[in-house]
Amino acid sequence: MRHGVARFVTGFLALPVTLYLFYVVWPFAQAAGYSLTDWGGYSDSQRFVGLDNYVRLFSDELIRKAFWHNVFFLVTVPLFTIALALFLAFLLNVGGREDRAGIRGVFGSGIYKVIFFFPQVLSLVVIAVMWQQIYRTDGQGLINGLLIKIGLVDADNPIAFTADPEPFLGVPAVLWWLLFIAVWSGAGFYMVLFSAAMQSIPKDIYEAAILDGAGRFHTFFKVTLPLLRDSISVAWVYLGFIALDMYALVFVMTPSQGGPNHASEIFASVIQFNAFQKGQFGYACAIAVALAIFTILLAALQLRITRRERIEF
Repeated sequence: MRHGVARFVTGFLALPVTLYLFYVVWPFAQAAGYSLTDWGGYSDSQRFVGLDNYVRLFSDELIRKAFWHNVFFLVTVPLFTIALALFLAFLLNVGGREDRAGIRGVFGSGIYKVIFFFPQVLSLVVIAVMWQQIYRTDGQGLINGLLIKIGLVDADNPIAFTADPEPFLGVPAVLWWLLFIAVWSGAGFYMVLFSAAMQSIPKDIYEAAILDGAGRFHTFFKVTLPLLRDSISVAWVYLGFIALDMYALVFVMTPSQGGPNHASEIFASVIQFNAFQKGQFGYACAIAVALAIFTILLAALQLRITRRERIEF
């Protein structure tokens, strides 16, 4: 410190920043460079093609289909996950009866928090494999087996789940089943996030609202939601990143990693398909760079729209 704060801080940051540049920034830069070539990935020969790979994106039917599938997840995953997490957090913090200690959560809220958070301790691949067994269509899957036992489904004609491309509300059914898993696995984490934010809100505010005649419904929308706006904004950005990925679920659970008949293709699966099955690493890098730019712009737009002055208690 005798030699100055700047030199002291620089000494500590030099190594981690160097490692970050080498292992994170440099691979991104390499991908951007490869996107301007026709590199096949398995040879040293590369030919500079400029922006041809990016121009090709706009005429690729598979890219167009993957884009709309990602848009579906981009809208539904944050919406349903945040809605469910807010509902659970409200019940577990201020959804119980009012007593001498003030407003409390529902009975056993501590146990419920552990149960709902449990999927977060599991790897996403483990979750995908578990749900793959639940969705099985050979009569051994949990859902089909239960429906067959109670006579709602014929054993010779079980529900296809992720192998069913038939649209529901104009969207391939397989995407709805993947959406259900994404919401189930993510709601617990954001429930804990919103619970922590709710606990920072003085209970006097809730008590004053109830004394003024506000019900739990009005309290939630008039008090809780406005005060959780910053937390919801951050959650929406994080869930947007997840929605633009979804690769693990698609790779493990769908036929041919994006099937059936490309009904569950997303950007990540198209990148994998072009790079490792078609041997077009240059084109795959162009898709990845375009996805990265789209993600950054989307996050910046989201934070810009939701930015406001903080409310101080």
